[in-house]
Amino acid sequence: MYSKFGQFIDGKWRQAEKKETYDVINPATEEIIGKASKATPKDVEAALQSAAKGLEVWKKTPPWQRSYIIRRIADTMRERQDILAKWMTLEVGKPLAEAKGEIGGAADIFEWNAEETKRIYGQTVESRFVDTRVHVYYQPVGVVAALTPWNFPAVLSARKISTALAAGCSVIIKPDVITPGVVMEMVDICRECGVPPGVVNLLSGDPPSIAQQLISSDIVKKISITGSSRVGKLILKQAADKVQRVTMELSGHSPFIVFDDADIKKAADMAIAAKFRNNGQVCISPNRFYIHESKKDEFVNLFVDKTKKLKIGNGMDADTQLGPLTTKKRLNEIEDLVEKTKQEGAKVLLGGKRPAGFNKGFFYEPTIFDDVKDDFTIMKQEPFGPLVPMLSFKSFDEVIERANNHELGLSSYVCTNSMEKAHLASEQLETGTVGVNTGMIAIAEAPFGGIKQSGYGREGGSNAIKDYLNVKYTHMGIKG
Repeated sequence: MYSKFGQFIDGKWRQAEKKETYDVINPATEEIIGKASKATPKDVEAALQSAAKGLEVWKKTPPWQRSYIIRRIADTMRERQDILAKWMTLEVGKPLAEAKGEIGGAADIFEWNAEETKRIYGQTVESRFVDTRVHVYYQPVGVVAALTPWNFPAVLSARKISTALAAGCSVIIKPDVITPGVVMEMVDICRECGVPPGVVNLLSGDPPSIAQQLISSDIVKKISITGSSRVGKLILKQAADKVQRVTMELSGHSPFIVFDDADIKKAADMAIAAKFRNNGQVCISPNRFYIHESKKDEFVNLFVDKTKKLKIGNGMDADTQLGPLTTKKRLNEIEDLVEKTKQEGAKVLLGGKRPAGFNKGFFYEPTIFDDVKDDFTIMKQEPFGPLVPMLSFKSFDEVIERANNHELGLSSYVCTNSMEKAHLASEQLETGTVGVNTGMIAIAEAPFGGIKQSGYGREGGSNAIKDYLNVKYTHMGIKG
């Protein structure tokens, strides 16, 4: 399946220098999907040189022309939604309907940035002197190294590629080894839609070695990474040597708060949709459920009943609602965390094991815990899977304090019918994003990102492009 692709350098697909490959596994069947190209250091250097040349072309391309090309990419992605979604389901395991939704979201991001490229506004500041003028310009930061994970390969690659293109930068995208195909297909669409050679490049292969070589290069001026806090810190330390610009969207451990005045049925539906999307392998997945003590039993019983009805299966099957975990490593880590949570005193209300009837695939039942305390491992360590710890609270101040008592601060969720609680909770929660009575947080038109150890910088909205631009101020005397 990967033979028509490889490494994308200087506008062309080619084999890696040593023609080495690695196996890509279907998590639903544990079968080999195909063999993807594995880059060598020589390939990485070629991509760097390609991006440097591409930058000189693209930064001189008029914004309206850049906009037209980026918009064509968005339109073509929508036309090829089924092809892209199939790649994603085969590689990630998520249900095909979810995969199609992600492709739609990725296309929206390209469309948004097609419009943003025409709106990079400079500024004229009134000078204190009669014979000078003060001008502020925005210019492309340079070559961007974009490092994306496997859980949302299309959306996360789209954020980085399209924003770089909108700003006039060239980019080297490094997809995860688990999900190269869908990103390769997207990059091929960029080629087809008229992105000049060298402007978008792709390197497939070992993430740590490729990332290290990219970051150590003087050619790369900015790094955009989505990944774990652990990996983000390593990248940041490497980037410090070159004082490179870094945008980091890292781990999350989102609280989900249900107040006593909430619509419990709506809250349960919202929680299930948010929690089990991509089987909980989502950085903004709700992971700590705080339910008001007067509503906890009602919420938990409803949540359990609805979760029981979720159909587990191969994502390619039309009726599947919950696919497999994406890797064997992830499955083993989930099993370990479930056992740890039980040992610490939690009660399993549902799940807690691999589902019956699956001889192959990295499947695990959605698992709901009660009798959980704030100091349990699951309340500190990001589960990144279908694990749901239920807790109760008494008062507003108490739950906000408990929710904020974490080193991560990416997202949070609030369910309430009180305007006062909605405003105060969203203001006081220490996260970069908040969903009040909605699980829809990551949208193209809004700034997405975290605080604390969940990273910094923003993707999406009108803020994102600023991270790909340098600010230049010119003080100009008008008399020679």
